[in-house]
Amino acid sequence: MATTTKIRPRALVRASGGPRYAIALAVDALGTGLLRPFLLLYGVTVLKLSAPVTGVAMTVGIVAGLVCMPAVGRWLDRGARSAAVAASMLVRVLGVALLLAAPAGHVWLFATAALFLGIGNQAWPAAHAALVATVAHGRERDAALAAGRALRNAGLGAGGLLATVALAGGTGALQAMAAATGLAYLTAAGLAWSVRLRADPAAAPAGDVAGEPAPRMRALLAANVIYVFCLNVPEVAIPLILVTQLHASPVWSAAVFVANTVLVVTLQIPLTVLLSRFSRRAVLVFSGVVLAASYLGFLAAASLGPAWSAPAVVLVSVVCTIGEIIYAGSATPLVTALAPAHLLGRALARLQLSTGFGLAVSPAIITTLASHGPAALWGGLSAATLLSATAVATEKDSRTRPSDPRPQPQPAS
Repeated sequence: MATTTKIRPRALVRASGGPRYAIALAVDALGTGLLRPFLLLYGVTVLKLSAPVTGVAMTVGIVAGLVCMPAVGRWLDRGARSAAVAASMLVRVLGVALLLAAPAGHVWLFATAALFLGIGNQAWPAAHAALVATVAHGRERDAALAAGRALRNAGLGAGGLLATVALAGGTGALQAMAAATGLAYLTAAGLAWSVRLRADPAAAPAGDVAGEPAPRMRALLAANVIYVFCLNVPEVAIPLILVTQLHASPVWSAAVFVANTVLVVTLQIPLTVLLSRFSRRAVLVFSGVVLAASYLGFLAAASLGPAWSAPAVVLVSVVCTIGEIIYAGSATPLVTALAPAHLLGRALARLQLSTGFGLAVSPAIITTLASHGPAALWGGLSAATLLSATAVATEKDSRTRPSDPRPQPQPAS
């Protein structure tokens, strides 16, 4: 099996879809960082909606966006690659346009905008992973997926930082950020479309059997719902514990968020490469163990008293982020390695369904557990994650494809 230890930056960019596609990812992430963290604030301050109504509309948009995933999977299996990525960006342009057009108090236009933003946000990961899997193979593909995540987190962080500074301008600044987000999505869609990459579904690579069904991956997909809770720990669980239970300054929450972003940007590729000597399933199991240990670390940190709890939580968050990085570097690559090439899109769509569902329900579950104290929150998350890791470890792969070939990319017609 190929290793990524000698991949150079230029080769990594090429394996990730090329320079234009990398720029598209960066522009898209920058635009997303400008608006997504402040979408709730937009609904409350610009459209004068109540916070509960705004939150429900956003949640409905996210969940409803998952309904499109089976169709996205079938489109990808017909060969769509750059067109699918561009479409996921363009549909968010429509969402932003509806945000800007919505008059104050109009909850249905806001909910429709949230729906289109949700569709784009849910469709993008599967479309992006399918594109990278068509360009790169084996462990080179794993590193390319890691590079895409690092680049995206850098763009999100930069966009969020710019938006935080701009918020001093009030509602006008929020509307300006929404407009800038729409322009960023439109620019990114044009760049992604210009790559003009598609796969030939008729070209079955060696190792694929005609009519071969997609692997069930039931344990993997069910476990993934729990694994993705780690993505909301820095944004939901840690601020909730620090501010409401430890009565610490919000600065500590900001420090956790910044540290998470910096670590993902700097360590996603090196850690993915370092662990490429092990099987993807073993690495995914290991990530569950690391995450579970970090949750127990948060529980211990919460009991240290007011002087030490907050800095201890920040320290443990580094371990949690490392677990997140290992998880992100193994889950999608494992699915792309298991799926037959002609059913790659549907396999990635099913993974995104489990990811989106986990992200949608985790805030409610985290806040409910936290209301019963740190032991319920961190102990519950640790037990559930260990159980999920065990399920992943015991599930049997239905197929083995050592060379992990992919259909050759074709120019778009």
